[in-house]
Amino acid sequence: MVFFLGLKLSQQKNLGDLEVPKLKMTEYDIDTEYSLRGSEFVGTVVSTKMQKSATVRWGYAEDVPKYERKERRNTKITSHVPDELDVEEGDRVRVVETRPISKTKSSMIVEVIEKGVEVIEEETEEGEESE
Repeated sequence: MVFFLGLKLSQQKNLGDLEVPKLKMTEYDIDTEYSLRGSEFVGTVVSTKMQKSATVRWGYAEDVPKYERKERRNTKITSHVPDELDVEEGDRVRVVETRPISKTKSSMIVEVIEKGVEVIEEETEEGEESE
């Protein structure tokens, strides 16, 4: 038997017939090759500096029984951004879990709920010169 690229010669004839992953239409009107499953969250985009990725944060309240109070906490995750969506910092988005896409990404943004709340940048005050 002769092997080439780990395939028998009889299998090499069908190399041109390789299947291209089909895009699935989901309930979110996004064509994707990833199966959307698991939890669904709504959060705010914090960073879009990565290619095809965004960092999304959402907050929640956790009970602290000792002090009989609630504590504010937040969760930050890295999510995949499909080509169809235009996501900017400050946008409210819906995030759905998927299979692992990379080392840090296992979720995907499926919908922009509300376009960006203005990101407040600190303004530097220039010293006034007295004449």
